[in-house]
Amino acid sequence: MAPRQITPDVSVTNQMDGAALARAASAGYRTIVCARPDGEEPGQPDAAEMALLADALGMAFVHIPVAPGAFDDEAVAQMRAVLDKLPSPILGYCRSGMRAATLWALAEAGHRPFEDILGLAGRAGFDLSAQRPRLAPAPTETDPGSAPAPRVHDVVIVGGGAAGIATASSLLKRRPSLDIAIVEPATCHYYQPGWTMVGAGIFKPETTRHPMAEVMPAGVTWIRQAAAGFAPQMREVMLADGASVRYRALVVAPGLRLAWDAIPGLSETLGENGVTSNYRYDLAPYTYRLASDMRPGRALFTQPAMPIKCAGAPQKAMYLCCDIWREAGILPRMEVEFHNAGGVLFGVPTYVPALMDYVERYGIDLNFGSTLVAVDGPARIATFERKGADGRPERVERTFDMLHAVPPQTPLDVIAASPLAGPGGWIEVDPATLRHVRHEDVFALGDATDTPNAKTAAAARKQAPVVAVNVLAALDGKAPAAQYNGYGSCPLTVERGRIVLAEFGYGGALLPTFPKWMLDGTRPTRRAWFLKDRMLPPIYWYAMLRGREWLCAPEPIAAPPESGPA
Repeated sequence: MAPRQITPDVSVTNQMDGAALARAASAGYRTIVCARPDGEEPGQPDAAEMALLADALGMAFVHIPVAPGAFDDEAVAQMRAVLDKLPSPILGYCRSGMRAATLWALAEAGHRPFEDILGLAGRAGFDLSAQRPRLAPAPTETDPGSAPAPRVHDVVIVGGGAAGIATASSLLKRRPSLDIAIVEPATCHYYQPGWTMVGAGIFKPETTRHPMAEVMPAGVTWIRQAAAGFAPQMREVMLADGASVRYRALVVAPGLRLAWDAIPGLSETLGENGVTSNYRYDLAPYTYRLASDMRPGRALFTQPAMPIKCAGAPQKAMYLCCDIWREAGILPRMEVEFHNAGGVLFGVPTYVPALMDYVERYGIDLNFGSTLVAVDGPARIATFERKGADGRPERVERTFDMLHAVPPQTPLDVIAASPLAGPGGWIEVDPATLRHVRHEDVFALGDATDTPNAKTAAAARKQAPVVAVNVLAALDGKAPAAQYNGYGSCPLTVERGRIVLAEFGYGGALLPTFPKWMLDGTRPTRRAWFLKDRMLPPIYWYAMLRGREWLCAPEPIAAPPESGPA
């Protein structure tokens, strides 16, 4: 990623290496600030090494290690000293640039109006509204504009997606008297697993969208705006309008960010020039149109580095398009390529043989370790990065007639900059109880957590009852009582009418819902298709979102064995 300029004197970027440092020197940067602790991920250059390189290149180097969300006063003071004393222009870096941008913002508090700080950061692509309480002057009792005391709810849920609504319903099913508030700015709720079927012409897009008011559980308080920050020590969630809300227990389920802008040229060409994605409601119909109107040519399908929503979705789109082309009689004249940034077709080996049968049947060219890094829509050229024979990164251009692109997926900025985030920017929870590792009254589920399960609606369906039980235990002053085993489900649509139903948990353990004689998930079956096509949508709308826990009752935590007499 190229440096993002916040002011003429300060820019930020993502993780740097020696080559990036040399480019920074050539670009005229005079001071480098590393805002990342050493050892966060394999292959990350140590700050000491980078300092030596910077010195050799004639640049000052300062290391201000900040764990995600942990912007203490000492780190902010160090950054202020950099701004005051070291030569500019200054380039800060961390994993994504977010921590470096946040350090700059906090160091500028009191030196610039907070509206200017948020605006400058926002124009550089960083939403720092989570830091509003530290950037804005605190209201006083004599200030006539002072905000009223925040309302306190038993439970505040951040996010009105599948995970948040299901958790609210599960809580109310167990304790109808609870005072629950849901913080959610969207006016529509989407059944995202249905977009694969929309992209194949099987579902109408409007069947995957309901007004948010229709899925909000009766009796909850719907706060129709976004969360802007978290203050767990105060049991408080800051809102986008500057107000706040307090809680006895907090559930965080805001989802993740589809980083379309991380691939240069992609956002500008989505929905035209043959470029589409089933990861957006408005684009899935275009996928079907492209597949239906396709003439013999080249179709590229991409998958970014993990984690992503539904790791099978990128190849589901590919298989269904191939099935359409097979029926139309043009498949033998199609060049179909799957470019996967990872190293395997699917993360659970048990399901790979069935998928490989279809890869061979459709004549798909598999390209592992191949990452989409740029798109020129008008020229219909996609650029991929992969390791060359000498181990160094190389770029390869591929022309296309159709490109189904899946963007990198990252934590939301409001999460990555919060005290709830772990080293990767995701919410740091216990993988079994889904309780935050540092804040006992905070729970999280869905796509925003750091749990090593598949990020699917099926996972949220299993997680919601676990969180509901454990939230009630926390409200009652008790230890968590339910546990999540990592269950996720990926119905791999290998053709219209047949699905490989992958169901698995932590560590790739197989967790089939049905006995093998009824539904063998390791091979393509019509029964699994019937489940995906006919049963799962009503189960989602009328069971999961309403607290009916069919086949997903929470698993209790086994009590420790009592010790015998000494």
